[in-house]
Amino acid sequence: MEPVLIREAVPGDCNSIYDLNCEEMGYWYDLESTRRRLAFLLNAGGHKLFVAQCGGEVVGYIHASDYDLIYSEPMKNIMGVAVRGNAKRQGIGRLLLNAVEDWARCTGAAGVRLTSGMSRTGAHAFYAACGYETRKDQKNFMKTF
Repeated sequence: MEPVLIREAVPGDCNSIYDLNCEEMGYWYDLESTRRRLAFLLNAGGHKLFVAQCGGEVVGYIHASDYDLIYSEPMKNIMGVAVRGNAKRQGIGRLLLNAVEDWARCTGAAGVRLTSGMSRTGAHAFYAACGYETRKDQKNFMKTF
């Protein structure tokens, strides 16, 4: 395997992030909307997006944001993480998690949290192997407009 570079995302990573969202996460959000959202998030305070690049190709990304509550110390919240299928099981996901954890430590956050769909059992095993603990099961409610 070629060396993996973890770096902050840039607007030019949009197509790769879009592909990862579709192919690995099943999120079919259109490309132009993804481009607009990425541009917004890259310029918004409190968000970090890192990509994993191998052989000049983006093979993974992670998006995290500030998680500030009235009943807890500040944390970081992982909003999404994806690694291309042919690049899985090579330590890339762990490197991406480490990038967010480093950001959390540098900003004085008390920790990192994430949620993962009940059907993503492989992801759950991965997170546990990286030191993340299951805190509770819960339902996710949404109201769209």
